Amino acid sequence: MVTARRRSGLTNEVFFEGGHSILADEPESAGGANEGPSPVDLLAASLASCTAITVEMYADRKDWNLGEFQVDVESGGDGIVPERFEVTLRLACDLDDAQLDRLLEIAGRCPVHQALSAGSEVAIGDHVERV
Repeated sequence: MVTARRRSGLTNEVFFEGGHSILADEPESAGGANEGPSPVDLLAASLASCTAITVEMYADRKDWNLGEFQVDVESGGDGIVPERFEVTLRLACDLDDAQLDRLLEIAGRCPVHQALSAGSEVAIGDHVERV
């Protein structure tokens, strides 16, 4: 479970199982205090990190040395809801074209990519719990 708890204004502290936490906020231009990434940026970060981990796990199983690499994700659209995520793998290694093609295929199999592509259902409860 992940829990977002309001700190002040639009700033929320987000708590994760395992004891991790981060701040999420909106930029000042959107009424926030810019104390952390926006929720949409966190979604792009989830896609970038999931893709990087998925590619690294696959390369490790194949004994492919990826060396330094990164995954960039840019989100875009006309409104505040992203309509598209552009994923770019940046690799500094000597893999051949077939290996690179396979990495691209594997990158598309990360769970976050699959959830976004499938249009996962989001169920909002029909009640509010008072605390």
